[in-house]
Amino acid sequence: MPTLYRKRLIPDECVNLKDDNIILLNNECIITSWKTFRPKAEFSHGISYYVINEGFKISKFYRSDNTPAYIYCDIIDTCYDNNADTYTFTDLLADVIIENNGRVKVVDLDELGDALTSGVISQQLMSDALHKLNNLLTHIYDGSFQQYIDFLESHE
Repeated sequence: MPTLYRKRLIPDECVNLKDDNIILLNNECIITSWKTFRPKAEFSHGISYYVINEGFKISKFYRSDNTPAYIYCDIIDTCYDNNADTYTFTDLLADVIIENNGRVKVVDLDELGDALTSGVISQQLMSDALHKLNNLLTHIYDGSFQQYIDFLESHE
């Protein structure tokens, strides 16, 4: 199995996801289950679907009693190193939260703007992030996002 890394731009860090359990791996996607690094009141574990070609990760967050907390979508850039057999998923800061009642919230766009202003992210990567975010929101609003949730849930 390959090694998975989560790279954050703010703060600048790269974390080995060594405790994530890879459920499915192919050229188009990776599905993992995981527990939080640091315990949180609102959720303790989850399952994530890296949609590599689309540039987003869909995570279902669960509370400690296994009830669903919410769905969290990260906009990501994926880099695969064939020689090292590693995937590095760079968090491109913009996120979408889908609450259990269906409410959709786009968050952290201010962080994306700050990253561009401070030079942490290039104009090209900023543009890429916004296109991926638009694509994700289009899937959510036109109803086709449900196919991703169905696929993720079929691997729980």
